[in-house]
Amino acid sequence: MTNNANHFLAINQAANSILKHKVDKLQVIPVVALKLLRLTSDERTNVGDLSLLIETEPTLAAKVLRNVNSAAFALSHKVTSIKRAVNILGFSSVRQLALNQLFYNKLIQSRSKDEFDQLFYWQHCLFVASLSRAIANALKHPDPDLIYCAGLMHDIGKIVFENHGKVSYSDFLLACKGDEQSLLNGEHDFFGLNHAEMGYVFCQQWDIPEQIAAIVYCHHDLPKEGGFLAQYKPDIAIVSFANYIAWMQGIGSTKVNNAPELHAEVSNYLDIAGLDLEHLLSRVDKEMQHTREFYGIQFPDLNKLRATLIETALLLSHCKRVPSHAVNSLNNGVFSSLTAPHKSLEPNKIVPWTLAAIQADFKFERIIFFEVKAKLRSLVATYSWPEALCHTILQNQSIKIESLSKSILNSLRDRKAIVINEGDMNIVEGFQVDEFLLVPVLSQNRLIALLYIDNEKSKSPFGSNNIVQITPIIHELGVALNNAKRFQLEKKRAEVDALTGLLNKRMVIEYLTATFQENKEQLSRVAVGFIDIDFFKRFNDSCGHEAGDDALKIVAQIMQTLTRPSDFIGRYGGEEFVFVLRNTTLKGAQCYAERIRLEIERKGEILKQRFKGHALTISIGVSLYSPKFSSYNQIIEAADAAMYKAKHQGRNCVVVDG
Repeated sequence: MTNNANHFLAINQAANSILKHKVDKLQVIPVVALKLLRLTSDERTNVGDLSLLIETEPTLAAKVLRNVNSAAFALSHKVTSIKRAVNILGFSSVRQLALNQLFYNKLIQSRSKDEFDQLFYWQHCLFVASLSRAIANALKHPDPDLIYCAGLMHDIGKIVFENHGKVSYSDFLLACKGDEQSLLNGEHDFFGLNHAEMGYVFCQQWDIPEQIAAIVYCHHDLPKEGGFLAQYKPDIAIVSFANYIAWMQGIGSTKVNNAPELHAEVSNYLDIAGLDLEHLLSRVDKEMQHTREFYGIQFPDLNKLRATLIETALLLSHCKRVPSHAVNSLNNGVFSSLTAPHKSLEPNKIVPWTLAAIQADFKFERIIFFEVKAKLRSLVATYSWPEALCHTILQNQSIKIESLSKSILNSLRDRKAIVINEGDMNIVEGFQVDEFLLVPVLSQNRLIALLYIDNEKSKSPFGSNNIVQITPIIHELGVALNNAKRFQLEKKRAEVDALTGLLNKRMVIEYLTATFQENKEQLSRVAVGFIDIDFFKRFNDSCGHEAGDDALKIVAQIMQTLTRPSDFIGRYGGEEFVFVLRNTTLKGAQCYAERIRLEIERKGEILKQRFKGHALTISIGVSLYSPKFSSYNQIIEAADAAMYKAKHQGRNCVVVDG
């Protein structure tokens, strides 16, 4: 018997010993889902096969049709047959929708209330599936749909443990709290095999396509060269990387934050630096947004995201490991420098704290953070230790990149730290030193800054050991700055309505809540307006959703143009907008509202042809603060009621409360 056969016999025996029933008796996912997965690898599958399969499950068919007809797909006519849905949306989209629905239904029906939150788990699998397919498309993979299915299935072993184990996955999570070893090792110690092995046993027993089974089995540890699953390494690498990114985004399959390791070979099969991660994640975010609308799932809020990003950076496992001798050096006294960058997600705190920690650990005398200004082709000093340097000697000082010496430019191109001690090569005006250290600061392999270090007074020399010690710290600084950038993007995305660019309903509520904490005198000069586009449904029904979106954008743009910086505007939802005016009177608020109404009426008249004869107008209700309002809800309700009066008075007018 071969080594592979022995190994799989052992994990099959371990699986059967830990489960309540034999694996081939378990109904972990619906039979229809299994058939859909098998269709994925069958080249003979056609539209009719898929339609027939979905139609055999009336409940599933109803769910698919409901989702297809939702606003997310923006179809102009209602779809009433599965075959038509497949023809309109495409084989891939409908199969994905059906698979998602089946997995979701199964997980929700058996949802655990213990440590293992299956809804949280499902959200993770959906994110990994979406990102895996986006990466597969970017890499021109021949079968992105199969990669999607594998991403959806990759952690199926955890569900098997949770729902069918003699001890559950929730029991394991409780037992491993505070355990710093990897999740896989912890699972093996607890169950006798890990979730990837259990998932593979399940896939084998239920005849899941081998390509998917290989990804389930190896998504944490790529198979060895020459092994029987080695042919699937490129596919496994995609899902492995997507799984890793999901964890970094705070969407792990469990809430236990044990850092997964990204196998070093993943970078051999993926051009990670060449992937436009920002674009890919943006696409996945949109898919997840649709999912939230379909299923009402709440994704991690900003506080959770912020905490996760900091934890991620502290626990991050890199493709390229820090050399062991560097780790030993760090453990002997540079740990505060290594963790300093991850104490905040604000660059104006990250960099100063890191420079101070480096100085404390290494006793360097002067440290300067030069930010790369690509448009100016310059390095600009933005932070320093001591801080006074930036306020005195370095004030407004920049260095043209083309003025740097050849050895420094080579260092920047090679992304390597360098000690400069060759004659008069000082790069900082006014600094006269015999030697200094330059360390490139990278973010996703892109040069974003240069760290300058010298020992002006002591003349202490720099050696190769300094470079070994400082390099992983500056690497962490780059990671932290990238996390800070990602956090700011996520924060903005969470606060801003993507279509109009206005602040969203959550921010409207936060603003009004804070406003109502002010004293009565300030509140007495606050007015709230409620805006609703007249006959908005006509724009969508007659002209299409794109025209409806354009109408929303026009209203938003005019509001932005006519609103003072001290005032607040936001999209409340659908075709409704809110404005909050400060230091105003009832007459002033009415005049402001009338200006908006007139400008939209004028713009709408110009665009009548674009909107097939429909006039773009709005109805506005305005309410000035009154002592009778004890909360922001009441002033919103008053403005809303006034807006409905405007509707009843014929629309395209302003009505003031009271």
